[in-house]
Amino acid sequence: MVRRERPLSIAMLALGGQGGGVLTGWLVETAEANGYIAQSTFIAGVAQRTGATVYCIELFPRELAEAAGREPVFTPYPIPGDVDLVIAGEMAETGRAIAKGFVTPGNTTLIASSHRVYTMQEKEALGDGIIDLAKVAAVAAKVSKQFYCFDMQRAANETGSVISSVLLGAIAASGVLPFGRGEFEETIRRTGKAVEANLRGFAAGYDNAGQAPVHDGRARTNDIPVAGPNGEALAARIAAELPQAVHDMALRGALRTLDYQDLRYAHEYLDMLQAFVHVDEPARNFALTDEVARQLALQMCYEDTVRVADLKTRSSRMARIRAQIGAGEDQPFHVVEYFHPRIEEFCDTLPSFPGAAISRSSVMQKLLAPLFRKGRNITTTSITGFLFLHLLAKMKRLRRITYRFRRQKGFIDDWLDRVTAAACDDYGYGLAVARCVEIVKGYGETYERGLVRYLASVDPESGGRNAAEVRQLHRAALADEAGSLFKETLASIGATR
Repeated sequence: MVRRERPLSIAMLALGGQGGGVLTGWLVETAEANGYIAQSTFIAGVAQRTGATVYCIELFPRELAEAAGREPVFTPYPIPGDVDLVIAGEMAETGRAIAKGFVTPGNTTLIASSHRVYTMQEKEALGDGIIDLAKVAAVAAKVSKQFYCFDMQRAANETGSVISSVLLGAIAASGVLPFGRGEFEETIRRTGKAVEANLRGFAAGYDNAGQAPVHDGRARTNDIPVAGPNGEALAARIAAELPQAVHDMALRGALRTLDYQDLRYAHEYLDMLQAFVHVDEPARNFALTDEVARQLALQMCYEDTVRVADLKTRSSRMARIRAQIGAGEDQPFHVVEYFHPRIEEFCDTLPSFPGAAISRSSVMQKLLAPLFRKGRNITTTSITGFLFLHLLAKMKRLRRITYRFRRQKGFIDDWLDRVTAAACDDYGYGLAVARCVEIVKGYGETYERGLVRYLASVDPESGGRNAAEVRQLHRAALADEAGSLFKETLASIGATR
């Protein structure tokens, strides 16, 4: 390392639970054990996901300070333009570090994990609010002196360690700090906590620091796991009967409907998709069929109480929770679920005739209303709580006779008819109507609000009559929950007629 008269500056952005404090401690201890004066500070984020904690670590050679007869002056917060190493524990935090000005071309080495922990803004977005990983990576590579990036959370999981130890290994491999691999490993040993696991994580970070696996996150067809004979049969049918351009999306949709209901349901999905191919135009690479494949799968796999119960009682979910909280195999833990179904969800789960009768009867709804005024806490790790949800999940065998299934089937048929009619008039118009149905999702008030906006958007009398108008209404419908922009847009379009 070239000797310098200013401290070596490190900025780290880490989420709650990622061990940012532990990693800071390792860096400071390694520096002090190898002849450096070190200082660390941090500013806590608002919450575990709405804001990361920003750590600032500065190092200065002790011998230079003693030779000058002065103590170095350290900063309590990273100074934009003067940071040598930036560490981001998650990909969105990489973008945040760049936005804060911590990363400087020609000066800053950037080390980041490519995995995602979605922000509240991404989760709350009515449409697709997920940050484009590839764009963040491209900017990071452009503005940094060196950019090291791979999925460190996966490496931590595979080695049974924590992401902080993997990050430390990547830091050591980068060569930015004036310490060798042995010095970092010795620090881990001195702590005496989870030494073997942390050394495994460190080794994974050190060995993988040179790879560049950042991509757009969209798997190709041969990357989609097709497990079991049912999945293989669906994949074979898709390959034999559908155009190559829609294989990827069709397979995803077929596997989703298979998981949601059964093999028969998945074949019904493919039947509808195959019938729609004849409406499309090969010259346009079946773009309309590909969009229909996506939206049709989402509409067929609608959210209901049976689906919620199914997802919450899966063994894979319990295993994931155990791993997230760090509980050992011999350690018990409790999971308490909060449920507050409305009377509408209750009717949807009933057979078609009584469900329809209750939903139309104000007297019956008034009598049943007290049962749905309050939410309920159900401990799914208890025998009674688990059995209740498990039995509810088993009702998916009866889903075809439910009131919601009948209504959803009618809605899907109407949507496909609208898409077909619009496509016959103009291809772009048909594509816009096909995409517009994504407004209808979720359950309860979210579903009803989306349904109203969708129907208004595709109504040729009061809504969009061409591709541009439907797309405009589509964007407005997803802009805000209250629907202010949607109402303004709808009124504006109506005023032009």
